[in-house]
Amino acid sequence: MNAEKTPQTMKPTTAAKKLGIYLPAAPAEFQEAPVSRSTLNELLESPPEWLVELRRTGPHPRDIVARKLGVSISGLARAGVTEALTTDEITALLQSPPEWLVNERRIQAEVRAENRRVKDVKLGKAAAAADRAADA
Repeated sequence: MNAEKTPQTMKPTTAAKKLGIYLPAAPAEFQEAPVSRSTLNELLESPPEWLVELRRTGPHPRDIVARKLGVSISGLARAGVTEALTTDEITALLQSPPEWLVNERRIQAEVRAENRRVKDVKLGKAAAAADRAADA
């Protein structure tokens, strides 16, 4: 029996997420057809001009917008930012931050500090437990 494997494919939505692009801004042929694993790997290894340009100028998906602004996706939602933003729009927000952005960046910094504190406490407890086990 010579069973040929069918190539693994994914929906364009999944491929766009893996590429870090906003699907509606991608070319129609990318949006309309399933993407094979080998095609995705080719796009990652040697991106075509449309992909390079889309990554550079946007519009960017919400997770990329949130990362570039230094806020959470929830922070974007609280601020009412629901659409994709271009690199120029993100730069303008960073250069002249509105109150919501200042507030959300402060919240994000507090969350990160608390996460670090909790991690340090856990590491301290683990180290203490290891010391006790070594002494026993």
